[in-house]
Amino acid sequence: MNKAQLVEAIADKVGGRQNAADAVDAVLDAIVRAVVAGDRVSVTGFGSFEKVERPARYARNPQTGERVRVKKTSVPRFRAGQGFKDLVSGTKKLPRGGEVAVKKAPKGSLSGGVTAKATTKKAAAKKTTAARKTTAASKKAAVAKKTTAAKTAVKKTTAAKKTTTAAAKKTTSAAKKTATKATAKKTAPAKKATAKKAPAKSPARKRPTTAKR
Repeated sequence: MNKAQLVEAIADKVGGRQNAADAVDAVLDAIVRAVVAGDRVSVTGFGSFEKVERPARYARNPQTGERVRVKKTSVPRFRAGQGFKDLVSGTKKLPRGGEVAVKKAPKGSLSGGVTAKATTKKAAAKKTTAARKTTAASKKAAVAKKTTAAKTAVKKTTAAKKTTTAAAKKTTSAAKKTATKATAKKTAPAKKATAKKAPAKSPARKRPTTAKR
C-alpha cells in the first residue's frame, strides 16, 4: 500500500478523499518534525518513532570489498507496539474492517491542548526549583549551626578563662597567707631566744653607812 492507497482506504471515514489526504499529510509531517527535533512519537498499540545516533564505524563496500569509514550519523527508527506485534503474529485476532485495530486513546488524554513533553518539562522545572530551595535551606541551616557552635565555643573558652583566673587568684592568696604564717612562726622563736639571751640587770649595791661619832 502506498500513500495514495492509504488515502483511499480512509477517505470514507474522514469525509472524502481530500480530507483523508490532508489528514495523512498532517500526521506524517508532525511525526517527521518531532523525530527530527529529537522527540519520541509514541502511539499506544501501534508503535513509536524516534531518532537514533549511530557512532562512526567501518563498513565494506559491497562492490569492491574495500573497507570504508562511515561518519557519525542520525537515523529514524520505528518500534512496533505490543498490540501491533500481537496482531501481526496472530496472537490476537484482527478486528473487522469497521473496527479500529489500534487501541484508542483513553478519555481525557487528548484534551487540554498540552503535550506530554511540555508537562514533563514543567514537572522537571518544579522538581529542580524544589531541589534548589531545599539545598539553599540546608546551607543556611548548616551555616547557622556552625555559627551557634562557634559562639558556644567562645562562651565556654571565656568561662574557662574566668574560672582559671579565679582559681589562680585563690591559689595566690592562699600562698601569701601560708607564707605570712610561716614568717610569723619563724620570727616568734627568734624573739624568744633573744629575750632569753639578754643578761639580767644586777641590783644596785648599797653603800655602807658610817656611824656618827
